[in-house]
Amino acid sequence: MARRPVIAGNWKMHNLQQEAADLTNGIMQELKSEDKEKLPEVVIAPTFTSLYAANKALTDCGCGKVKLAAQNCYFETKGAFTGECSVEMLKDAGCEYIIIGHSERREYFGETDEMVNKKAKAILSNGLVPIICCGESLEQREAGVTDYHISSQITKAFRDLTAEQAAKSIIAYEPIWAIGTGKTCDSKEANRVIAMIRNVIKGLFDAKTSEAIRILYGGSVKPATIKEQMAQSDIDGALVGGASLTADSFAQIVKGAM
Repeated sequence: MARRPVIAGNWKMHNLQQEAADLTNGIMQELKSEDKEKLPEVVIAPTFTSLYAANKALTDCGCGKVKLAAQNCYFETKGAFTGECSVEMLKDAGCEYIIIGHSERREYFGETDEMVNKKAKAILSNGLVPIICCGESLEQREAGVTDYHISSQITKAFRDLTAEQAAKSIIAYEPIWAIGTGKTCDSKEANRVIAMIRNVIKGLFDAKTSEAIRILYGGSVKPATIKEQMAQSDIDGALVGGASLTADSFAQIVKGAM
């Protein structure tokens, strides 16, 4: 089964509204000559306050080559949850994808596997696509528990989802020790872990679902690394951090995945 690659840019806590609009326009300018049908799914994830500006730039362009994501959500529909954004609100802002379970959310804000599961259900019930992050720390890798830890994260994140919902989801494997450090996990090892994740999905659901789900690699992805990563059997794209903050480098990664 051919899986369409996905290149998603996580802008994290960067870019004011005008900067977000300029970066969005810059990315689209870099990709304007590319055939839309041959491009990967291209996704950008600005901070909440810049979603409107980025969405306006995408709408004004009308080329449909880049889609919008949020970096987080809350699983309740509405209510007294100060500081949170519901999935419905983010959909209203133009988002089609939402990143959940990122290691920074887990480490700094106490996001648990159970919360990730609730968020995934809320995202899917609203017709959006969750980008579900998983990954191990350096200590866990050195202790030899990478596979056990990530299997547990995936099992809990996908609890009570249907096979159809799982197949629509995206997983991003991000070894925590490679995020923002300049260290990139060896492509063959990243592929091994991603193949293991695919096997976990097969066990939770079935072979058809495991072959359909897209699994990305994230962790200091650069233009220089993307071709080797995409040449692997089970890597379906990338969740890009720092390299997504300039139009040229992000576009090079997108083109490298074609």
